Amino acid sequence: MANTPKDVIDLAKSAGIQIVDFRFIDLPGVWQHFSIPVDDLTPELFEEGLGFDGSSIRGYKEIHESDMLLLPDPTTAYVDPMLQIPTLDMICNIYDPVTREAYARDPRYITQKAEKYLQGTGIADVSYWGPELEFYIFDDVRYDQNAHCGYYFVDSKEGIWNTGREEGPNLGYKIRHKEGYFPCPPADSFQDFRSEIILKMKEVGVPIEVHHHEVGTAGQAEIDMRFSTMTKMADNVMYYKYIIRNVAHKYGKTVTFMPKPLYGDNGSGMHTHQSLWKGDTNLFYDESGYAGLSKMAQYYIGGILQHAPALLGFCAPTTNSYKRLVPGYEAPVNLAFSQRNRSAAVRIPVYSKSPKAKRIEFRCPDPSTNPYLCFAAQLMAGLDGIQNKIEPGEPLEKDLYDLPPEEAKAIKNTPGDLGAVMDALEQDHEFLLKGDVFTADTIEAWIKYKRERELAQVNLRPTPYEYYLYYDL
Repeated sequence: MANTPKDVIDLAKSAGIQIVDFRFIDLPGVWQHFSIPVDDLTPELFEEGLGFDGSSIRGYKEIHESDMLLLPDPTTAYVDPMLQIPTLDMICNIYDPVTREAYARDPRYITQKAEKYLQGTGIADVSYWGPELEFYIFDDVRYDQNAHCGYYFVDSKEGIWNTGREEGPNLGYKIRHKEGYFPCPPADSFQDFRSEIILKMKEVGVPIEVHHHEVGTAGQAEIDMRFSTMTKMADNVMYYKYIIRNVAHKYGKTVTFMPKPLYGDNGSGMHTHQSLWKGDTNLFYDESGYAGLSKMAQYYIGGILQHAPALLGFCAPTTNSYKRLVPGYEAPVNLAFSQRNRSAAVRIPVYSKSPKAKRIEFRCPDPSTNPYLCFAAQLMAGLDGIQNKIEPGEPLEKDLYDLPPEEAKAIKNTPGDLGAVMDALEQDHEFLLKGDVFTADTIEAWIKYKRERELAQVNLRPTPYEYYLYYDL
């Protein structure tokens, strides 16, 4: 791993690098990039930066103030494991070329500010993060939307709907809906595929704990990264998506991180494990507390639950997210906390009795999110809970999907659509502004983008099921 510009240049020479690729993230959460010949990789480049047109990047500058700078982070340099031409990748931060100040809407900068804010509070030195991203692997995807038609079609040889298809020969072993967790090959047809992914991830410094088939048919999968600090983990999430998509492309397959690509089967979540530490002490652990939780951890949960509707504006940020957050598919729609119980929005894992393993798991986020904004927002909500001693309420050990009506009414649920969470974020974001971690401008830009570019556009378009319901009225 490189740590300085000199380390990067030495790495490029020793690895026979020919191209250097610079990557940064747009506001919705997609990596952008451009490349230069390795001969132009100089120590000065790390100080002077590289210019680009910010007005062409979603959620960034207007046309009259479009010039921006990228400054590469030397600690993120890795040899790209997917490209044929030897290429060195680096993740960059974004700066204003006139003031030389970091750009407030840069999601990576927001995460870095959140880490500094945490240290400045004196509450903890560091936060650790362990997201579990789920995804689907398909053999084919087709979709279109225009004035006179709209449709989507996905397919997978593993899909249960293909039991009767002529495949010359059809060998069976199709995974039934909700039964993908987790049979051995040949039913699980993606063992080697996932194994190749984790070996590629190791090459870019992303350690993996486990991989497996997930509950859904048609190749739903999960690959769990080992926990890390916040900015590093958000970087890892971006490498995770990049490598998975490119390994799939290599095999003529396609991967989606949409929260709910299939009707009638489980959606894809991003359960996010998190804890606060001071030195070598896990501040979330107390042997005498509920599920081994300290009072600080309970207040942290209180902040997460109280701000959950606003948090979902960053953590479940698409219209499709609310096809996943519905009862009956292991989705955490109830704003409560519990040990072991996966029907609660916040779960306390109890696999290990070790103080080092104590953490909370926020189960509402999904992998369509921008990880930098998602993690930073959760940390700010948790810290607000600690600072204001927000109680999370009583833990619930029952199946929250099967409560008596009088008990169910007392439990708040997640909002049911993207419009509702944008309204919640608009009304409840003061906790995000502390320490200038999020700026009002960034939040306004995010809400405007989601309302105008996504929510309004989806609402304008008829869907196939609306024809099914209403054509003959």
